[in-house]
Amino acid sequence: MSTTNPINLPIIERFSSIGLDELNAKAAMLTRLDNKYIATLDVVTKALYQWEKMYDVLQINNRRAFAYETCYFDDAELSSYYDHHRGRRQRLKVRTRNYLDSQQCFLEIKLKDIRGVTVKKRMAYHPDHHGNITPQGLQFVTDVQQEKYNKQILKDLSPTLHMRYQRMTFVAKEGSERLTLDSNLVFYKDGKSYPLPSNLFIVETKSANANGKADAILRRLHQHPSNKCSKYCLGLCVTNQVEKRNKFLPSLRRLGIHPPWVPERALQKELPPAELWEFGSYEFAN
Repeated sequence: MSTTNPINLPIIERFSSIGLDELNAKAAMLTRLDNKYIATLDVVTKALYQWEKMYDVLQINNRRAFAYETCYFDDAELSSYYDHHRGRRQRLKVRTRNYLDSQQCFLEIKLKDIRGVTVKKRMAYHPDHHGNITPQGLQFVTDVQQEKYNKQILKDLSPTLHMRYQRMTFVAKEGSERLTLDSNLVFYKDGKSYPLPSNLFIVETKSANANGKADAILRRLHQHPSNKCSKYCLGLCVTNQVEKRNKFLPSLRRLGIHPPWVPERALQKELPPAELWEFGSYEFAN
């Protein structure tokens, strides 16, 4: 039976599939070490041919590529961004995320500890509250920070960036490693859209030691991880919300972004109506 795979990667059809419940039971990876790479379609295709025998791909309702809709929150000083820019060991990001194809929504908090380990905490959220912090959500954010850091790093949160992209998720056949491929990334701010080049992927590997099977293959393909490849931070740079960007310049350049901080091939357009926020139903200029 043919699966729905909007991304131009026919090799995906050759992967064995895994369901969401089985994936979560096997490799939830809410505590992990991450590596991020910016890779071209050619590199990703070569990597996938080698990953085929090592990983299963998430499949839900005959789909293997899924639309994610995310809203990030920050304080007036953009502490979440600048803490990352300065390389502070204790930092966090707060977001609501709609997993559109599985019809799930969560309030999620990603925290870094002094060892560089990423810990993700989340609570189920009603989709109607996506893009907002409810009183219950604010209490959750407060409690998580207090438990992890014994202090409040972020207060008085407000939405700072919306984004949409497609994601494919893979889990190792042996062990608990995971990796994700993100593509068709579009940032939204103040009624404008900022699409990134469609032939680039953000690859994220998640493992216990940041040196998994996928990392080894990417190294053989001459790919090097970047710890300055946060989609939130890149999005604030692209949408011109921050003054200091130097730590993210290598990643921005790899994405084809140059002053005045919009992709060369992207045209700013009015934000499409919410009911049209489906990949394929709103076309961006190439």
